[in-house]
Amino acid sequence: MAIKFDVKSTTSLFVAVAVVAVILMLIIPLPTVLLDFLMACNVLLSVLIILITLYTPKSTDFSTFPTVLLVSTVFSLALNVSSTRLILSKGSDFDGKMVTAFGEFVVGSGGTEGLLIGIVIFIILIAVQVAVITKGATRIAEVQARFTLDGMPNKMMAVDAEFNSGAITEEVAKQRKQEIQKEVDFYSSMDGASKFISGSVKVGIFITVINLVVGIIFGMVLHGEPFSQAITTYAKFTIGDGLLSQIPSLLISVATGLIVTRSANDEKSSLGEDIKREFSQNSWIYYVGGGTMIIIGFFPGFPWYILLPMGVGLIYLGWKLSTITQAKKEEIIQKEKEKQKKPTAHAGVSPVVPLDSLSLEVGYALVPLLEKGDLVESIGSIRSSLGLELGLVVPPIRVVDNLQLDPNEYCFKIRGVEVDSAKVRMGWFMCMNTGGVTEVIPGEETVDPAFGLPALWVSKDNREKAERAGYAVIDSPAIIATHLTEMIKKHASKILGRQEVKSILDELSKTYTAVVDEVNKIFSIGDVQKVMQGLLKEQVSIRNTVDILETMADYGVMTKKTEILVEKVRQRLGRQICLQYCDENKVLHVLTIEPAFIQKLVNSKYETSSGYGVALEPVDHRQWISSLSNYIASVEGKGYLPVILCPEEARMLVKISTEREMPKLVVLSIPEIDKEIKLESLGEVKVG
Repeated sequence: MAIKFDVKSTTSLFVAVAVVAVILMLIIPLPTVLLDFLMACNVLLSVLIILITLYTPKSTDFSTFPTVLLVSTVFSLALNVSSTRLILSKGSDFDGKMVTAFGEFVVGSGGTEGLLIGIVIFIILIAVQVAVITKGATRIAEVQARFTLDGMPNKMMAVDAEFNSGAITEEVAKQRKQEIQKEVDFYSSMDGASKFISGSVKVGIFITVINLVVGIIFGMVLHGEPFSQAITTYAKFTIGDGLLSQIPSLLISVATGLIVTRSANDEKSSLGEDIKREFSQNSWIYYVGGGTMIIIGFFPGFPWYILLPMGVGLIYLGWKLSTITQAKKEEIIQKEKEKQKKPTAHAGVSPVVPLDSLSLEVGYALVPLLEKGDLVESIGSIRSSLGLELGLVVPPIRVVDNLQLDPNEYCFKIRGVEVDSAKVRMGWFMCMNTGGVTEVIPGEETVDPAFGLPALWVSKDNREKAERAGYAVIDSPAIIATHLTEMIKKHASKILGRQEVKSILDELSKTYTAVVDEVNKIFSIGDVQKVMQGLLKEQVSIRNTVDILETMADYGVMTKKTEILVEKVRQRLGRQICLQYCDENKVLHVLTIEPAFIQKLVNSKYETSSGYGVALEPVDHRQWISSLSNYIASVEGKGYLPVILCPEEARMLVKISTEREMPKLVVLSIPEIDKEIKLESLGEVKVG
């Protein structure tokens, strides 16, 4: 029977055996040859760890580092214990090649002088590791763990906000949350694992002192060696053993410092690539540096033969970088010119080109957003989410570049007409104060294009700092996606055309044939479109198409006025509408209007061919808007959403009279209130 080896299971078995063997090394004596082999493996392991760290784009990509750190630390201590056992037991007969080679290489054959130099070098090495590298890495890990844990809620909220706006899919949101949790777990583990390094260094120093002091005593007492011979022998072995334990520990300490200081990098690049990119951004710094070295070279006593070539080399490097940068700019400009030269008309193309129902146009600096595909994917999610929320079949959104726009500008168009535009900064992040900001972050003041709220532009370097401070941090694709979502909601009534209405009716006729047939006998597609547009204009979902059509069929024999039909449909959808504005206890907080002004509104109603209107006196209108604004501000100050409740005959008139100044004002009629909805009055609006 053939034996099959599973690589995964074999690796797991090897790791388990290795960990157990490391623990046993603390107890079981090792032969000298095996000790030399394991010491070489220890050095190799530390070199591999620091190399992996250098080529790791993100700290969390090396998630096993805390565990590896623990195992390597125990492994190094076990080797130190084993070597100490052999040195003390064999004395001058100790034949460990690795320990002897390191000791002779550092101490040399210079007698007492070489011995003292070796001890000094060893002490300096220990001091550097303890006071600088280990202490710094431990502190950074501790601070990073705390800040990462503090910033976790805000990061989670930002992901939820992007998902709710349709900017990302559920799978992407889940993946990002897992990454955030993984980051928190990693730095929490590193906070504890870094303590192993500090402890390992202290224990290593203790073992080294034991090796030297006890070794001298053993050599003089047990082996009968004179003091000078004993100190020479055991000092050489002690320094060699100490170096073999401290050098791998030093490399791992450096690796720890590198891994915890690596910032979140959107680009999958190594440390070397990051340094290359960041050190080549500004060529002028090399001109200044080279000029400084040349000037210093002319000062008396300075080695001009070193400084002058160094300065010339830096100036040449700066010139080379500026040449490369200029070539890249010219290449981009050339590509844009070639795009402009592309023909706009071809034979066989119809002279009348239909306009896109919806389009998003971006400046050339935002083209990379299209190439990455994140924005295009978000648009697909937006169409799906709005379809569920509003019942509106959002037509395909055409995304194109427009050289006529500012490089960082984008705009939305409905059937070729621009409805909104804004600017974003590539590589920067928009930060918004969610109310829990603990620290003010410097940045460029701006306004959120979707909601008009104050915000800040911060650089990539300050992103994590802003998240830790409590800001909601949003990248450019999410900004555009959120703006697009709000734009579609705002202009949903303009997007809904006759073709979209016909598609809805055709789809509905498959299951509700009688309803659709009855409506088609009474109304045209245009009539149905106007009613649905009236609903969408006030953010009422038309997803419940069956109830809408049945209501139209019920009242269609009495009237075909769009405004009246809209009011009757709203009453039919009353529960759906009320639940949009209720709290979790189904309590609706409303403002009422004094009866006298209600009557004045009703008396001022007039009818035209395009619908109803309100003809208030200019003075009355100003007083009405002013009084209503004050009441709304008071309600918002208490944390409530302002909702106006009025009689059926006045609802439409209140909405018409406030539409220009307060387009988002919610106005409900009494028949729209479902019997299960509880009402709580916040006051009565008095005009005048």
